[in-house]
Order: sequence, then C-alpha cells, then structure tokens
Amino acid sequence: MSYLRNSLRALAAAGLAAVLIAPASAARAEPTPAELTRRIEKSSTELERVVESYNKLTEDIKANKAAAAKLAARIGPLEAQAAQSRADVGQIAVTAYKSGRLGTANALLSPGGPSNLLDRLDTLDQLSRQRQERIAGATADQRRLVDQKKRLDATLTKQDAQARQLAAGKKKIEKDLAELYEMRRQAYGRATEPPAPRPKPKSGTKAGGKSGKKSGEEVPAVSGRAGVAVRYAYGALGKPYVWAADGPNGYDCSGLTLAAWRAAGKSLPHNTRMQWGVVSHISRSELRPGDLVFYNNLGHISIYVGDGQVIHSPTFGRNVEKRGIDLMKPYGYGRVR
Repeated sequence: MSYLRNSLRALAAAGLAAVLIAPASAARAEPTPAELTRRIEKSSTELERVVESYNKLTEDIKANKAAAAKLAARIGPLEAQAAQSRADVGQIAVTAYKSGRLGTANALLSPGGPSNLLDRLDTLDQLSRQRQERIAGATADQRRLVDQKKRLDATLTKQDAQARQLAAGKKKIEKDLAELYEMRRQAYGRATEPPAPRPKPKSGTKAGGKSGKKSGEEVPAVSGRAGVAVRYAYGALGKPYVWAADGPNGYDCSGLTLAAWRAAGKSLPHNTRMQWGVVSHISRSELRPGDLVFYNNLGHISIYVGDGQVIHSPTFGRNVEKRGIDLMKPYGYGRVR
C-alpha cells in the first residue's frame, strides 16, 4: 500500500511539473523565419512613414528659412529708408530754425510781406507731408515684414520641435528593428542583404568607364534627361537603403528619385508626397522610362525604367533593386516636368 501511495505521489508530482513547464516552454518558443519577416516588414513600414515625414519637415524648414532670409534682407533697406526720411524732416526743421526764415516778423518785413510767408509755409508744409508719408509708408512696410518674420520664426521653432519628436520616434523604431535584425541574423545568418558584386568591365573598357552595364544590369537606351535619370538609377542598384539619404552611397525611396533626376538637371523635393505635388500626373498607359511610380498612399516611390520594371530603394536592411512595377499596388504615376 505504501508503495502504491508513493507511486501516485510521484505521478502527481510529475504531472504538476509537466503542467508548469509546458507553458514556459511554449513561451520560450523561437519565432519562425516567416514570423520574423512579417515583424520586420511591419516595423520597416512604420519607420518609412516616419522617415518620409522627417523628409517633408526638412523640406518645409528649408523653404521657411529661405523665406526668412529674404524678409530679413528686405527689412534692412526699409529701416534705412525710414531713418533717412526722418532725418530729412528733422533737417528741414533745423534749417528753418537756424536761418530764422520762419519768423513771422521777418516774413512780414521781407519783400512780399505776408503773402511770401504763406507761400513759404505752404512749401514747407508740402515737403513735410511728403516726408511724413514716406516715413509712414516705410514704417508700415517694415512693421508688416517684421510681423511676417516673427510668424516665420515661430513656425521654424515649431518645426524644429517636431523634428526632434520625429527623431525620437525614429530612434525607438530603429531600436525595435535592431532587435528584429538580431533575430534575423540568428535565423538567416545576416541582418541585411549582402552588397551587390561589382560588375566586371568589358574587355577594352577601363574600370569605372562606360561599359553599357551598371551593377550587372543591361541599361536600356533612353534619350534626353529621362535617359540620364534612368542610367543613374541603374548605377544605384545594389546600394543600401539609408534613411533620409540621397546618395551617392545610399538612398531612401524619395532620395533615389531625387538623385536620379538631379543628375538630369531637375530639382525634386526629398519627400514622396511633395514629389507627387510637382509632377504631371499621367495614366499607366502613358508610362515611359524616367517616369515616377507612387505607392502605399504616397508612402513609397520608384522610377520606371521600361518593360514593366521599376528601380527603387525598398526599406531598411535592403538594397536598391529592380522589380516588376506591381511590387505593391500603385497609387499613381507622374512625369517630371
């Protein structure tokens, strides 16, 4: 009986241990590679939105600083103009006082009598009014411009605070990504894609020369500025995604399209939504190499290179690549003016 009792106690203890240990084992289960990939893609999408917001804010700050500088340059001459006008009016009064030519008695005794006095007073009054009008006009302009500059300074202060908030948000997401990349390194052996191999130059072509290929890809023959932009995009293949970067060693999505068209002599803002605002909107059937393809509710962008293909800088841990145009559902299509 004692033996049976001891056996039951042992079985009960083993069962209890199994119940206690099983959940802990399940909780410690490593995420699958597919789960890791989904988590990385989700965090990357969140971070890309932060990056594009940061880029837009940077563009806004740049524009406002330029406007503030123009206002400051205009305020200086207005201040000088107002000061000169006040000095002119003051000089009229000083000259009249020193010469005594405004004295009533002097005016009455001088040739012309009272009529001469009235004429001179009328002339001085006109001159004074003209200068007072100049002072009032210059002062009003100066006050208006100073008020505008104050509003701009307030806007810049607000935007600087927003930039700090975005930077703080970026750091948090990057910290989360770093943890996911570490798990991906454990699962796949690498946290990021390896850099693309350098293409071997053709026979008779010096390294770095024009061989007709970029990063191992055949570059299509496209004329004009669009051709320059397309060739630049091919030259960026294999380079890493770098947030808020526009080359030459790395790019985010809008930084790549900016850099490609900058090489072609066209200026684009460093933000996908702002680029959408400055291009001509076209249909898919009108697409030709060099046009821009927008995705993800204006959260991502690529450059069309022909034959149903685009080149884009995907996201963190990835390299610039060539893909089919439907890598995600397109939002719209644009042509650089």
